[in-house]
Amino acid sequence: MKKLSPIQEDFVASGEVREISSRIAAAAGSGVEERWVEIDGARMRYLRCGSGPALILLHGLLGYSFSWRYTMPGLAPYATVYAPDMLGAGFSDRAPDLDYSMRATARRVLQFIDRLGISSFDLLGTSHGGAVSMMAADQCLRTGTPRLKHLVLVSPVNPYSPHGRRLAPFFASPVGERLFRLAFARTSFFYAYFHRRLYADRRHLPPGALAGYMAPLAIPGLFEHALRIVRTWTQDLCELQSLLPRLADVPTLLIWGKKDPAVYASSAGPLARHFRNCRVTIFPGIGHLPYEECPDEFNGALIQFLAAPPATV
Repeated sequence: MKKLSPIQEDFVASGEVREISSRIAAAAGSGVEERWVEIDGARMRYLRCGSGPALILLHGLLGYSFSWRYTMPGLAPYATVYAPDMLGAGFSDRAPDLDYSMRATARRVLQFIDRLGISSFDLLGTSHGGAVSMMAADQCLRTGTPRLKHLVLVSPVNPYSPHGRRLAPFFASPVGERLFRLAFARTSFFYAYFHRRLYADRRHLPPGALAGYMAPLAIPGLFEHALRIVRTWTQDLCELQSLLPRLADVPTLLIWGKKDPAVYASSAGPLARHFRNCRVTIFPGIGHLPYEECPDEFNGALIQFLAAPPATV
């Protein structure tokens, strides 16, 4: 792992990181528990709440379980909700020697589910987590266990949105990586700038959102983790496109913000055509984070879909 500076060592040793992670978990509601599990020799943090069928929530690139602070309490009466901080992100361990391709990350998601003893589940992924969810769904179909009941994809990274296809390979290049590192040397300014751009209307930015998303920066290595992900982006999208026909029978809900600046809503149609049992919900005037910009409408659409009679995959 990357060596900590003396200031960072004091910060971690003082327990402040753990205190911050616990405080962030509490922001999701009184019934939310913070827990830890070991995956591939590293500690993965996750939040849990509710009771009923298992629902796994996967965050996007540079996000973590904080993304689901409005979703978890809303879904808790209907499901046992699990929201992991994927390794390298949030308050989970930074493990630079791991494979961070979408396929390898999907395998770790299924390891997480297996460690928790979950035999059947619904899976929701947003942005990069949406692409990982499709990879995980493919692996479930190949092995037969655990049983995936429903797939929910929120503005998922996919082969039909040109923006990400161009941008990620650029940042994976030597020039792009250097520019990325120079930009984030001024972390607070640039992180705030790019975060706000994910919202269609800046007035929808919830109080405390930026501070919450920046909290894991207390642990070094977050941006290096993002760079490792984009290095395999092009190959990952090729693999994702090849496996999509195998997901045809998975009951699927696609959720998008009409004004998503990161993964274009125009890609919803081409993606939806791969699923025989697919519902598409597009929120007008909403950007890349509908679970934060219109949480009540988002939760309503999710509950309605998951409450439908289960289909056999």
